[in-house]
Amino acid sequence: MQTLTVSTVPFDGQRPGTSGLRKKVALFRQAHYLENFIQSIFDSLPGFEGQTLVVGGDGRFYNREAIQTILKIAAANGVKQVLLGRGGLLSTPAASYVIRKHGAFGGIVLSASHNPGGPDGDFGIKYNVSNGGPAPEAVTEAIYACTRKIERYRILDAPDVCLDGNAALRLGNMTIEMLDPVSDYQSLMETLFDFDKIRALFASGFSTRYDAMSAVTGPYAQAIIEGALGAPDGTVLNATPLPDFGGHHPDPNLIHARSLYELMMSEQAPAFGAASDGDGDRNLIIGKGMFVTPSDSLAILCAHAHLVPGYRAGLAGIARSMPTSRAADRVAERLGVPCFETPTGWKFFGNLLDAGMVTICGEESAGTGSNHIREKDGLWAVLFWLNLLAERRLSVLDIVREHWRQHGRHFYARHDYEEIDADAATELITRLRTILVGLPGRERNGYRIVMADDFAYTDPIDGSVSRHQGIRILFQNDSRIVFRLSGTGTAGATLRVYLERYEPNPALHGVDIHAAVADLGKIADEIGEVQLRTGRSAPSVVT
Repeated sequence: MQTLTVSTVPFDGQRPGTSGLRKKVALFRQAHYLENFIQSIFDSLPGFEGQTLVVGGDGRFYNREAIQTILKIAAANGVKQVLLGRGGLLSTPAASYVIRKHGAFGGIVLSASHNPGGPDGDFGIKYNVSNGGPAPEAVTEAIYACTRKIERYRILDAPDVCLDGNAALRLGNMTIEMLDPVSDYQSLMETLFDFDKIRALFASGFSTRYDAMSAVTGPYAQAIIEGALGAPDGTVLNATPLPDFGGHHPDPNLIHARSLYELMMSEQAPAFGAASDGDGDRNLIIGKGMFVTPSDSLAILCAHAHLVPGYRAGLAGIARSMPTSRAADRVAERLGVPCFETPTGWKFFGNLLDAGMVTICGEESAGTGSNHIREKDGLWAVLFWLNLLAERRLSVLDIVREHWRQHGRHFYARHDYEEIDADAATELITRLRTILVGLPGRERNGYRIVMADDFAYTDPIDGSVSRHQGIRILFQNDSRIVFRLSGTGTAGATLRVYLERYEPNPALHGVDIHAAVADLGKIADEIGEVQLRTGRSAPSVVT
């Protein structure tokens, strides 16, 4: 087998975002596009030669073809061993654990998470470092710098390898070890949760529906929920991973998991419903007649962590992304532990977790996780809820209402303006930055502004500073508005507007969420000039 050195030229726009490089499949399929980015990963990483690399993805369209290219470039660049999920599959949480368990140098994870798949859909690649977490900004910026000056890539001239077997393979001087995608992850879950108690819950007739959305967690959920825990066959819906996710948009929210939501709001609803996204790192939690917001779910899991085997020793601390509601802050205060507010992006939790300063983390975008890995973990959150329900023997509705009575309710909604003009979105945020200093002290519709800033985060471990992470506006009644541009889309720009109102009075907890934050929505439009600058009379998605 011969190693080829292929001349190339840079492509514009290969800067990895908070979750790697995400683009349309058509872009990745251009000659040299994928090769340039993978070579740039290796060019930016000192010391990878002779090391072990983990590779796997969510099974979306182009996953298998991309893996063949990655393996040949890895072999040509001196990687000693690749641990590959059989069939090219590894959920993002499982990939994080495999990196950690086997002491790998790092991993290449192929996923565009909750974005649509198929030939006309999205594809993504990110690099995870040796702690199992997403590469920090210093690494992603180094990769980007290499993409801008790349002149050649190295690739092994070799036939494709079989991705579906069990035996170890050789590619040049590199060994490829095939891993069961599920087994390591399942073993980890068995150390964290009381499987006996959850089995007893299912044996009592407890009913569940878990929608895997034709994505990567289907095999994991079938093996664990239907297999190890004894839930009836058919509990896991859409369990077979498909390259186009069966035409689904694999985002576990109330728009794209609408059929599950409608079931859970009906008289025929099971006791518990859940869903996960394309690569398995997000979750949706719904009880009969009760949707649990991701922010509330984070707070409730933290408040009940002492009931779960893996967390009975207590929490060192809690971390949440800045736009996530402050429900977790109130739990942290009651527990007497710190609560850290970070920028959006799981990589910002990594240093806190590695330093032992936090135990459970979460984001409003349906991501929750803990110190067991360095990624958010959708199935972990579902198992945590099942363990909690097995312990409390209360309904989801009763647990949520009890939590509100104890801590108050944070009414919370997110308005997404998707695929808007990128220049207009940037101008909107730029204008907000210029008017922030004059906002405190002003009153809008009975809401008095007490603080307004452009959120910046100083990492308490390494002292690094991340600026321009979102516009925060705080009101006297402990309500908030946040404006932020998202980095997970592949077309135009996505503006997210977050609305949060705190209500301590239990008599008012039954108000509809969107009615409760309607006044804040009007204020956000006035201050941000959202309709004027985006040309949209309403958000694309409201969650």
